[in-house]
Amino acid sequence: MATRQLLNELLALYAEQGGCALQLQSVGGVDAAKRVQAGEDFDLVFLASDAIAKLITSGQLDASSKLNLADSGVAVAVRAGAAQPDISSADAVRAAVLAAKSISYSTGPSGVALARLFEQWGIAEQIKNRIVTAPPGVPVGSLVAKGEVELGFQQLSELIHLDGITLLGNLPADIQITTTFSAAVGSASTHKSQARTLLAFLASEQAAAAIRRQGMEPTSH
Repeated sequence: MATRQLLNELLALYAEQGGCALQLQSVGGVDAAKRVQAGEDFDLVFLASDAIAKLITSGQLDASSKLNLADSGVAVAVRAGAAQPDISSADAVRAAVLAAKSISYSTGPSGVALARLFEQWGIAEQIKNRIVTAPPGVPVGSLVAKGEVELGFQQLSELIHLDGITLLGNLPADIQITTTFSAAVGSASTHKSQARTLLAFLASEQAAAAIRRQGMEPTSH
């Protein structure tokens, strides 16, 4: 879901330049991986890099086609009009988490990393009853906007276009959680050459500009 807006923009640009039309299905990363693992056919799959690697290992995706597309960091948000806690340092973020009546983060890689961070800080047990788990495919930011969650952590790309929230900013560099999103061609795809042509476009400078517009950075590795 973190790449939904980005992919919509990139595929529109691709079509404008004469590329083939594509149908994009955006679902939560956990569900997407399960569908591919179950044998559902896709020409291209976009997921967190570690999830792509697992699907390559299990044979669903073509290893030679893998493209690291974008690096995405985690940002913090509160409901529009709510008090804005300091998140300028790791200690400030820890204090904000402890002060919040409810906290939410995604079920994807960034959420797993946040849960690990809270354990490292020794506060996981203290806040466990305040954690609100967003259902797969439901943006944490939407729960924040509705007032169901006081403090929300999610990919910046999923927060920057959302109404009803105040974006506090990115996590400080020393605790930032960066997810690399990658793409690969489906092993059973019958449109492999077209898929590789699209991947070449996604590695272009024009695509890099779109990636930055959507709150991410082109991956350099």
